[in-house]
Order: sequence, then C-alpha cells, then structure tokens
Amino acid sequence: MKSLALLSLFAVVLLATSCNDQCKETRVVRELQPFRIAVDDVRNGIRSENPRSLESPGKIYVYKNYLLVNELKKGIHIIDNSDVSNPRFVSFLKIPGNGDMAVRDDMLYADSYMDLVTLDLSNPTNPVEVGRNKDIFKSGVFDGGWWSVREHTIEDQNVSYRVETIKTNCEDTENGGGWWGGPILLFETFAAFSNKSGSSGGNGNSGTAGSMARFALHDKYLYTIDNQSLHLFDISAPQTPESTATVTLGWGIETIFPYRDKLFIGTTTGMQILDNSDPSAPKHLSTFSHARACDPVVVHENTAYVTLRTGNGCQGSENQLDVIDISSVTSPKLIKSYPMQNPYGLAVNFPNLYLCEGTYGLKGFDVSDNQKIADKQNFHLRDQDAYDVISLGNHLLLIGRDGFFQYDASNPQRPRLLSKIPVYSPIPKINDR
Repeated sequence: MKSLALLSLFAVVLLATSCNDQCKETRVVRELQPFRIAVDDVRNGIRSENPRSLESPGKIYVYKNYLLVNELKKGIHIIDNSDVSNPRFVSFLKIPGNGDMAVRDDMLYADSYMDLVTLDLSNPTNPVEVGRNKDIFKSGVFDGGWWSVREHTIEDQNVSYRVETIKTNCEDTENGGGWWGGPILLFETFAAFSNKSGSSGGNGNSGTAGSMARFALHDKYLYTIDNQSLHLFDISAPQTPESTATVTLGWGIETIFPYRDKLFIGTTTGMQILDNSDPSAPKHLSTFSHARACDPVVVHENTAYVTLRTGNGCQGSENQLDVIDISSVTSPKLIKSYPMQNPYGLAVNFPNLYLCEGTYGLKGFDVSDNQKIADKQNFHLRDQDAYDVISLGNHLLLIGRDGFFQYDASNPQRPRLLSKIPVYSPIPKINDR
C-alpha cells in the first residue's frame, strides 16, 4: 500500500514537471530601422578611401590579382591577393547603396541604389568614376530590408541584431529555436559562377563572380537583374554603357548564371532557361518549377545543380540539392534530390561540387555520378559560416559571416587553409538553426 502511494506521488510530481518545465532558448533578434537618404547625396558619395576592416561583407569578385569584397550598402574593399597566404587591403571604394559588381578591362560596373556606375579600376588605390546610368533600378533588397526611391529620396532600412534569452516550453519546436536562417546577408539574389564571368563568347579580360551575383558579363553585354527584369547594357564603349533592352521575366527573380549560349535564371519558384545565342535579345526556352524557396544554380555540361533552402524571406519548406537534366533545354527534368541542412551558394569544378551550408559550414561532393552524390561527400568544413564560394581550379575562395577564407583544394578530400581575413563586429552567432 505504501509503495502504491509513493508511486502515485511520483506520477503527480512527474505530471507537474511535464506541464511546467521551462527551457531557456537563445535567439538572434533581427530588427529593421527605417531611414532616408537624398538621391543627390548618393550620387555625390563615391570616393576612394583608406583601407578598412571587413564588417558586413557581401558579394565577392576576383579580377587579376585582386579581390573585390562588397561591404553591404557601403562600397567595395579592394585587396591585393598576389600572395594568397597574405592578402593585403589596398583601398576602400565608397559607393552608397552598393551590392553587386562586375569588371572587364579595368572597368568596374557597380550598382549604387538606383544607378549603375562605371569606375576606372586601372589604379586600384584610387578608382575614379567615369560614367553613370541613372534610375535603372527602382527598388531592391539588402539583408532582407526593402529600399525604394520616392521623390528624390531613398527610403531604406538598416538591419541590426541583438541576442535575447527567453523561456520556452521544452517540447515546443514550432519555431525551430527561433533562428532566422543562417548567414549575415539575405539578398533577393543568389547565383553561383563556376565559370569566368564573360568567358563564354566574351571579349576582353573579365573577372570571376561569387555566388550571390546579380551582374554578369557576356560578349559585349553587361546583364543585371532585379526582382522581375533582366537589364541589358551594351558596353562596346566600356566607359559609357548603353541601356539597350529590358526583358520582363516575372516576379521573384534571384540569380543569373551565363553558360555558353544560355542564361540560367534562378527564381523563388524555379529555374528559367533563356536562349542567349543572340546576346542582344535573350529568349525564354523553358522553366523548371519547384516549391517556393531561395534558389541558386550552377551548370556543368548537361546538368544543373540547384539548391533550395528555408530561412528568412525564402518562405520554403525544403532544404535540398536538386540535380536537373538539361540535355533538352526546352524540357528540363529532375534527376534526383538530396536533403541538405540549409544550403546557400555553390560552385562546380567538375567532378567537384562545393556547397555552402550557412552556419553548418562548407561541403564538398564528387558529382561524377549524379545518382550517388550523397555517398560521395569529400569533406565537411564545420568551422566556417559559409554563404558564398568561388572555385578557381584548385583555389577555393569562401566568404562567411566570420571572415573570408582561401583554400588549396588540390586534394579534394582535404582542403588546406591558405589565409583568412576576419570579420569585425559580426552578428552574434547561434550554432543551430
């Protein structure tokens, strides 16, 4: 009888504990703070300054022996990378509202909120503005916050972050820990350039873009995308790009990847393939549809590799790598999908595929057999918060929330760290999404 009473008392205590037990949960809270800036202040704000540290890095670009790293909305770090083991900051090019770039023959093309600006990069310590196309872009997204132009004023939002600890029900997993989805940036665009930008049919000496680019070079054209359109600029006269056409592609446009005589456009609902045999007039060929998600894409031969991820702004439910047969560009077909953790940018140097997993690091795969990619993971670097990668043969360049890294990838099973440029004032880190 005493045993039964003790058992009953234990059950009551257990029930009370189950009902009232609270867990502490650490979250990064993301806040948007609106502000306004005059258009004239933007247009008068470009200048070369002394080097500064990385704080909020965005796009990366390789040109000759230089690295160009975007500082979100502020400009571009110019870094001498002649010695990959010791990259050296050369200057900081202040460009208000900058997020994207492309370079050919020492001409740097960059966005400055609503304008496309052209700068002479022949002297990297002191780039000079030589041209400007006004009012090209009407709106955009930086780190998930929208900006737009209204009556000679830009209405934008700065993003700030703070850490808070809250009490939650231990069994409450609805919010997945409250993590907003990974790395430092959320742009409307994620692309990955495994080939030299402008190398397929291109003219002149062009650079190589990273996996969040909205700018691409091909033939005598510069292509830029916004949320719904593809803008074409004839750069036959490099200092004075001529806006020649705008192609409406539909809402949710994110990425552009030029490959041979095709353009692969990543959108929030799928991948569009455009015939670019006439670079002055790209034409839609087909669309491969998927569930709503953030969507980067790279291509090798007859295969496209597309990542889908959840997270802030992506509104998707899948984290996966889709392998797509594009041998018929008018009828792309899914070969196989592979579950991932939270994939961002990617790059291919066949047979190696490099895939960024945000807070989960960088993964390398052997993709020689598209049916067995999951069984052929070469490595997993877990210590980096990776969202963007460039592959230049045996040279890997990786950007993440905690820094810029370079690796020797001559051994695809074990990349060797060559150098790191740390990020200062990083967003507080949460290891699990």
